[in-house]
Amino acid sequence: MSVHLVGGGGDPVHDVPVFATFRSEVIAHAGQAGRDEPVVAIITVGPGSAHAEELAASLGTGVETRRTVLAPGDTATLAALGAVDGIIIGGGVTPDYLAALLPIAGEIRRQVSSGVPYLGFSAGAMIAAERALIGGWRIGGVEVTPEHVSEGLDEITLAQGIGLLDVTVDVHAAQSGSLSRLIAATEAGLIDGGLAIDENTVLVVGEGALGVLGAGSVWRISQADGGVLVSTIGA
Repeated sequence: MSVHLVGGGGDPVHDVPVFATFRSEVIAHAGQAGRDEPVVAIITVGPGSAHAEELAASLGTGVETRRTVLAPGDTATLAALGAVDGIIIGGGVTPDYLAALLPIAGEIRRQVSSGVPYLGFSAGAMIAAERALIGGWRIGGVEVTPEHVSEGLDEITLAQGIGLLDVTVDVHAAQSGSLSRLIAATEAGLIDGGLAIDENTVLVVGEGALGVLGAGSVWRISQADGGVLVSTIGA
């Protein structure tokens, strides 16, 4: 099974290509588990349940969802992940998501390694990394990205993430200007490189080549002689 990283957006027009591969893996896992109807855990952190409802609607019909809606400062428990065929972690304030999910990160890794597909939407994609970029808009006091993507942090901040993949991830790349944050962090040596995902676009990380589906691109940033190399993986 795979890790699915969505760069945010949430335009229903793009739900089918963005969620289709995840949905098919969820159905396959349910079949292997002997369940007639797949069960997907959805965990969101933030005010209200609207985002969890939107994520459930994006999956389409024929899938049971078990939704855990946490307030900032709350932490998720193992009960949110019991007997499921897929895990979705939603979007919002990335540091809040990381604080909420770290207590069950080991169980998420265990389930994914055993075949349960994971979908991270925006913040859920960023915290999936082993070394997660969780916010910030300056390096050494110098602006490197718009302040509105800072997640309430000043300096670019990296932290231990869930650990599903070994590359740092940023989201809303082309739409919010966050691509420059990943470029600057790489150039400054804070990270070796990373992947920045456009909105309404999913990066599928599994066995074999990376897959990109949806409306946009995934930007690949790496260190190079004399600077930084930027390329795209197109949908």
